[in-house]
Amino acid sequence: MYVPHVQPTHDAALSQALTAAIDNKTKPQGSLGMLESLASQAGLIQKTLNPRLHRPSMLVFAGDHGIAEEGVSAYPQSVTWQMVENFLAGGAAINVFARQNGMALHIVDAGVNHDFGKRDGLISRKVGPGTRNFANTPAMTAGECETALRHGMTLAGGLDTNVLGFGEMGIGNTTAAAAIIHKLADMPIVDCIGAGTGLAPDAVLHKGRVIEMAVAHHAHASSPLDVLATFGGFEIAMMAGAMLKAAERRMILLIDGFIVTSALLVAARLQPAILDYCVFCHRSDENGHRHVLDKLGAKPVLQLDLRLGEGTGCALALPILQAAVNFLCQMAIFESAQVSEVSEAADTPHRSGGPTSFSDIPLAGGQGERYRG
Repeated sequence: MYVPHVQPTHDAALSQALTAAIDNKTKPQGSLGMLESLASQAGLIQKTLNPRLHRPSMLVFAGDHGIAEEGVSAYPQSVTWQMVENFLAGGAAINVFARQNGMALHIVDAGVNHDFGKRDGLISRKVGPGTRNFANTPAMTAGECETALRHGMTLAGGLDTNVLGFGEMGIGNTTAAAAIIHKLADMPIVDCIGAGTGLAPDAVLHKGRVIEMAVAHHAHASSPLDVLATFGGFEIAMMAGAMLKAAERRMILLIDGFIVTSALLVAARLQPAILDYCVFCHRSDENGHRHVLDKLGAKPVLQLDLRLGEGTGCALALPILQAAVNFLCQMAIFESAQVSEVSEAADTPHRSGGPTSFSDIPLAGGQGERYRG
């Protein structure tokens, strides 16, 4: 099937220019921490020294999972469609955070086991009424998986934005995500499973056993697309397709938690350069997320012990990304602000009798020398 081509963002000359621009802002070098690396990343993605965020948007994909029949969730499958109704009514956490931060929110029915009819605000791309139970049979056929991927590509291809967040809703999808991550990240199942929607410890162990037996049953599944079709969900496949297309269009990708990262893992196995475009918005409290982020070498922006999903981490991290772009484009440089550069003395070892604290450093001409403490 067609897979969008994702180009690496590496550009040595632009990277050097971005570093120089960042270092010339009125601050000590590196003092804005992760904001500096985010600013540089945005510049490399957009091929400019002056990146901007244009109409930040969020796609939330919903789908049901046959594996829920195995008792792997604390909630019944009906919660999936009920939460979609909550999204449409504007009452979910993602609605609150998206409104707060000026994010356009798009809700997608990727494969919910419910007939919503024609609804304002709902994008219907239903591949089927939920996947099959992968404890017994592949979750999707190859054709269904390809259809879901293509729907995601089309959706991302039609949005007028350059920064796109990803969220999901689907009872049972932490089990699907854990199986995908186990297979594609070569992680032990015990490192992939967690409480999900709030399972008790014995129920978590049950989830692990379900995955272990399913993986043995489908031992043939090894390629990224085979793994996705065998264990994934319509919403996970649709996210993977949307990510690939968004990266091909050189968008900044806002990556949420555990389930979204499983979709990214599929996309990254198909187009490794997609990782250049990813802002990992937070580290989920779901056990497997920490391990898979470590595998990817990813540094999350936030650590708030979230495990809700819906793309909430993306909406919460967006203001930090905006701050990174804003300081690069709007903050004064030393010359224009008439702030002195670092002196040679700052680079020499401390000598006896010299200043012993920042407050002891004399000011030059009424203006502070560049942070010599």
